[in-house]
Amino acid sequence: MADEPVSNPPASPSAGSPTGRPAPSGYQPRPGGGPGGPRPQGGRPGGPPRRGKRSFVRKKKVCRFCVDKSDFIDYKKAEILAPFLQERGKILPRRMTGTCARHQRWLTVAIKRAQNIALLPFSAEL
Repeated sequence: MADEPVSNPPASPSAGSPTGRPAPSGYQPRPGGGPGGPRPQGGRPGGPPRRGKRSFVRKKKVCRFCVDKSDFIDYKKAEILAPFLQERGKILPRRMTGTCARHQRWLTVAIKRAQNIALLPFSAEL
């Protein structure tokens, strides 16, 4: 009797698994939950926690045309439209310039008109 291996009693179908299926042999749930175990407290994964973490508060971008209360974006004023173009001739998106949706639409139309009459370039000079 002392030399016989001790056998575990068979697991009930609902024991050991939340899904109701029988748990595989040798199954033990992890103490922290997910597949990687508990998450380390504070900091980057795989490294020590940061000390003196920099706090960065993003400044809200404001529409330049709303501040000036302009009702019309003139396509003939290329010096106003030029900062809204990339070097390659692409129109910068709202998330980069901070213009509102209404003025971005007006700005796009004005830039395209200025490009058509050669006040602004379609693309970069090679």
